[in-house]
Amino acid sequence: MAVRCRMIEYTYPKAAGLHIKSTKTMAKKPRKIKTAKGLRLKIVNPDSAGIDIADGEMQVCVPEDRDGDNNRRFGSFTEDLIEICEWLRVCRINTVAMEATGVYWIPLYLKLKDYGFDVILANPTQVKNFTQDKTDAADAESLMLQHSYGLIKPSFQPENITRQIRNLARHRMTIVDKSGQETQRMQKAMEMMNIKLSTVISDVLGKSGQAIIRAILDGNHDPKSLAELADPKCKASKETIAKSLEGTWDADKLFMLKQSVDCYDFYQKQLAECDKMIESLLAEYTAEIDIKSNKFVRTRKRTSQKNAVAFDMELYAHAVFGVNIMAMPGMSSNSMLQLVAELGHDFTDKFETCAKFCKWANTAPSNKISGGKLLSSHMKKRKNPVGQVLRICANAVRNEKSEMGAYFRRMKSKSGHNQAVVATAHKMARILYAMVKYKREYNPAKVGCTEKELLIKKRDRAQKALQKLEQKLKEAS
Repeated sequence: MAVRCRMIEYTYPKAAGLHIKSTKTMAKKPRKIKTAKGLRLKIVNPDSAGIDIADGEMQVCVPEDRDGDNNRRFGSFTEDLIEICEWLRVCRINTVAMEATGVYWIPLYLKLKDYGFDVILANPTQVKNFTQDKTDAADAESLMLQHSYGLIKPSFQPENITRQIRNLARHRMTIVDKSGQETQRMQKAMEMMNIKLSTVISDVLGKSGQAIIRAILDGNHDPKSLAELADPKCKASKETIAKSLEGTWDADKLFMLKQSVDCYDFYQKQLAECDKMIESLLAEYTAEIDIKSNKFVRTRKRTSQKNAVAFDMELYAHAVFGVNIMAMPGMSSNSMLQLVAELGHDFTDKFETCAKFCKWANTAPSNKISGGKLLSSHMKKRKNPVGQVLRICANAVRNEKSEMGAYFRRMKSKSGHNQAVVATAHKMARILYAMVKYKREYNPAKVGCTEKELLIKKRDRAQKALQKLEQKLKEAS
């Protein structure tokens, strides 16, 4: 069966000069116009270009009236990126659309920003190819056409120093993960020697565990003398600790243990250096932005946690957001660093509503509606750094005696643990958006009732039901 397609003719107005936007990315929405033949899409970005990105080459497409060879292939070296920007200037291009392909888009994205272009970075899963052939030239042309009609939604990207803080914050998470892997290798080496230190000490890398492990590497293999190195506050007795240290001191296992300890020390050194760099960028970032903030009131939360940031993250987060988000239950210094790095100070300006922010953070379900009926409602299987942080915070409040903890347990009793984590993370996302946008401090009363208040309400309902039963009993008699 043959399918006839109607080609939409378009013309681009000739620009008198170069007009390049230097403001933040603002995607235009598609517009429909009425014609004699019905509704048609209207071009909203006439000076647009599309770029298909790969590892070794860049395919750039501009409107046909801008150059005789409007679909060109460039290299990926720095001089090629400069050539792309210069050619786009000659073609009077203001805005560029590209896909976030791996990490190959970052150098070109930054170079285009430096030249003043308005860059729309699209999610590859949300861009459709309407051409018949799957080639680089066809992909670039498809991006250009869709962007000219305003059909491409930009992905959220922080600006200025926030991008650098985000890169270092993600790098810090990698260092913490590597450090945790070396801890597991230490435990494996000791288990192979039948050293059961992890069963009597909660944290093998705590004060007592490190003292014992480093004494073992120094040549002390006497269980009783090693047990004396444990802190007196340890729950296990000296005799129990000594029994756990009776094993086989094999040379190969000791070598593996030493290698893991050295790697752990190296990662801890790298972590301290990374924290210094992040703090310097945060100081520079907070000095640049002008945020109308509330009076800073410090919370009484414990911040001396394992692998916690080595600086006052609560103060920096208040300077960035204008409110103290540490007051929210489940929030820690590490989670605040991730939120500052991933969002920046102006994320509420880029997300018009709280619903759009929650959908982007993947804390709200994706609903499919057809014919006025809800076909499905489920969470998308994609990872969002902000959503992951909020889920961790939500899981941390499961045993807290707070309104948020009571809400978590109510959701768990209804739908299970996993659904309770998502529901609590969604509530936290809404609270975070409202706190930052309207500069409101955390109000526990807005979250819900405490367990004590719920029990009082349950008691009152039971008393009313009992009174009704007594009244019916009197009437029956």
